[in-house]
Amino acid sequence: MQISAIVPAYNEEGWVGKTVEALKEIPEVFEIIVVDDGSTDNTAFEAWDAGATVCRSSFNQGKSQALRDGTRIAKGDIFAFVDADLKESALEVKKLISAIKKDEGDMIIASIESTQKAGLGLVKSLAYWGIRYHTGKIMSTPLSGQRVLKRSMWESLKFQSDGFASEVALTIESIKKGYRVKEVPVDIKHRFRGNDYQSFFHRGNQFFSVLKLLMQNSF
Repeated sequence: MQISAIVPAYNEEGWVGKTVEALKEIPEVFEIIVVDDGSTDNTAFEAWDAGATVCRSSFNQGKSQALRDGTRIAKGDIFAFVDADLKESALEVKKLISAIKKDEGDMIIASIESTQKAGLGLVKSLAYWGIRYHTGKIMSTPLSGQRVLKRSMWESLKFQSDGFASEVALTIESIKKGYRVKEVPVDIKHRFRGNDYQSFFHRGNQFFSVLKLLMQNSF
């Protein structure tokens, strides 16, 4: 079983290097691909310096396209999608890998319990109810970007997602096509986004990406 870790990254200097270093400690991960989505900082160099293969876009295309770009050059038969801001806690991805090695599902998703609160929770609520409406399945962490999935499953999906709707699109389409999707609890820690203007702007973009996906109903 060869696992390709795919890390979409946009302006993650100071974070992505430590995330790559943590992933290198997981024996099953044989390649780490950081997709630098048009960053304006030193994300690409930091990722390369830490030992990752870097795929760089000249402009920001959004997370969904970054995942497409990463899978296009990945060689593994299993993909591990990992957010760039996990630092040392990226090592927890090994729990997801363990579950897929035991064939507990076709896609294993990290279930993360956060005690930090920011924003109004609108994006998470929209994602939760959208997944439940389309599939009947209740997901505790509907926006979790940490996923380990079989390449064969990925290649069978249309994945017609833009921007920040990638997680919701993956979950709904996978379940509707009969694939086994399972959440596994992990102790992963993200960079905390507060209640400043930039954070609200990010969550606004995420909300409208998910809303657009659900309205199009193209699963």
